[in-house]
Amino acid sequence: MSLDRRQFTRETLGSLLAFSLFDLVGSRDAFAAEVKPITVAWLKQLNDLGQDVKDQKLKQLEWQKQVEALYAKVDLPELLRFIDFDKLTSGVDLPEHGARSLRPQFPTIDGVPTKLVFGRQVFAMKPGRSVVPHGHNNMATAFLILKGNFQGRHFDRLQDEKDHLIIRPTIDRRFGPGEASSVSDFKDNIHWFTAQDDVGYIFNIHVMDVNPNAGSSTGRVYLDPNGEKLSDGTIRARRVNYDEVNKLYG
Repeated sequence: MSLDRRQFTRETLGSLLAFSLFDLVGSRDAFAAEVKPITVAWLKQLNDLGQDVKDQKLKQLEWQKQVEALYAKVDLPELLRFIDFDKLTSGVDLPEHGARSLRPQFPTIDGVPTKLVFGRQVFAMKPGRSVVPHGHNNMATAFLILKGNFQGRHFDRLQDEKDHLIIRPTIDRRFGPGEASSVSDFKDNIHWFTAQDDVGYIFNIHVMDVNPNAGSSTGRVYLDPNGEKLSDGTIRARRVNYDEVNKLYG
């Protein structure tokens, strides 16, 4: 029996929709099957650590210790695939100063937390450009080098003055892919990373408002770390705004 035009169109469209849905589900299931369970478990542990420090179940110093240990266990090629790194960075216009912030998306598959306690981003920058020197108020954050080599510097933030911060150098070394560092209100609060040989990419997570009784809002504090060197090895670093620090070190 011949089909009339309306029936033919309706059934053809229905078949195409069915095939499209099948293809979509099939692609998702194929991706899910390829994702290593250890990567899903890694992300869950990262989220659990963030929740624990935010809920005051874990001290910030202990969070730093554990998050850096967890970063050290990551399968870096798998993580790059997990965040679809090639798509994320394709055609990105890198700034002449400073870093571009990109927002990675995690796949929606079984086991991946749907509500993350931490924010995340990937910093991308040209060689010679930096994530400019800054500290944090009421925030715990951790860096993981994805690609490229960086000169990484950290400072302890010892004292806040009206126009300056008293800081002490703690870390000044080269960081390569898979290496990590962290920041809290209590240790290595100031950080500064400069891409060395090629375009550099850094994965970052940040847990906001880790101390509900801090009395200060979460945010960045910009400074010029090349300040007055004091007799005890500390530095009186001038507070600056983003435009100035980006001009100086971006």
